[in-house]
Amino acid sequence: MKVIISAGGTGGHIFPALAIIHALEKQVRDLEILYIGTSDRMESTIIPKENIPFLGIEMKGLNRKNPLKNFSVVSLICKNISLLKKKMKEFRPDIVIGVGGYVTFPVLYAAKSLGIPTVIHEQNSTPGLTNKLLSRYADRIFVSFEENKKDFPKKKVVFTGNPRSEEVIEVKPAKKKDYGLKENKKCVLIVMGSLGSYTINEKLKKIIPEFKNKDYEVILVSGKDYYEQFRKFSIPNVKIVPFLDNMLGVLKFCDLVVSRAGASMLSELTVCAVPSILIPSPYVTANHQYKNAKAMEDAGASFLLAEYKLSAKELLNLIDSVFTNSEAYDKMVEANKKLGVKTSATKIVSEIKKLLKED
Repeated sequence: MKVIISAGGTGGHIFPALAIIHALEKQVRDLEILYIGTSDRMESTIIPKENIPFLGIEMKGLNRKNPLKNFSVVSLICKNISLLKKKMKEFRPDIVIGVGGYVTFPVLYAAKSLGIPTVIHEQNSTPGLTNKLLSRYADRIFVSFEENKKDFPKKKVVFTGNPRSEEVIEVKPAKKKDYGLKENKKCVLIVMGSLGSYTINEKLKKIIPEFKNKDYEVILVSGKDYYEQFRKFSIPNVKIVPFLDNMLGVLKFCDLVVSRAGASMLSELTVCAVPSILIPSPYVTANHQYKNAKAMEDAGASFLLAEYKLSAKELLNLIDSVFTNSEAYDKMVEANKKLGVKTSATKIVSEIKKLLKED
């Protein structure tokens, strides 16, 4: 089977794409992959390191604030569609998979114009603009949330969960002692993405001293660029690190997570069945993190805390409410288990095989 897969811009798109690739490698004989992404974003370094053939193209997203600047974007799309059609005629893929990011539009449009079967995956609870546009061309649409099904044509949409979740299962828990933590203490992980968040970190500087009298421990991921600002803190039950190489391993020993509400993080939380306090980023397109967090809260798996409401009082009260009511805590764990799809990538590969047999 020859497969072209496209995803770009953020880890929230790239890592689910990698999960699908790994599932294909396990289930498909004589597999040949070509990954198409942008030439100047994360995927251009991550994918070649995975020894996956990579084609980088110049691509930009639409400018919603100044539509006049979109003439150059439309020109790039047209140029890329022509280039990609030539490449696809050479490579002759059996299927083309889009896993998010504006780079996927010319890739899947080119495939559809050549009559090649296409599928897309939507990670968020609210569809992104690119996937909305591509939904009319895609043969199948895979979604991470059940409520997503209403946003796409009924005959095409399949609930699969987030393929990233399947890889989480295979990771072994890290050891608390490696992070200076005690086995007999509950642990709260605070992480705002691999790069950290300036806004949240400014608030955390005021919150950190309030943890000193708590009977749980905290591991706070500041982000590399902000770590020096936190070195002044010396509180026994708070461990501050610039980043975590083994984020999934750490996640597996945590009792509670405070984080943003990106799709990949939510898939990891649900599969690990870890309750959370979600602080959605208000700076993302279409406020999709808020909608992700609201879906988690509505399911009973998380608490939603708006960024503007974040304070020592609000955060500590929420943490206390989670830890002091064991019955409510257990219900949050069970809610996460219900949301977690442990065979998502396998299910996507199965649906792809089914689609190709139909053709």
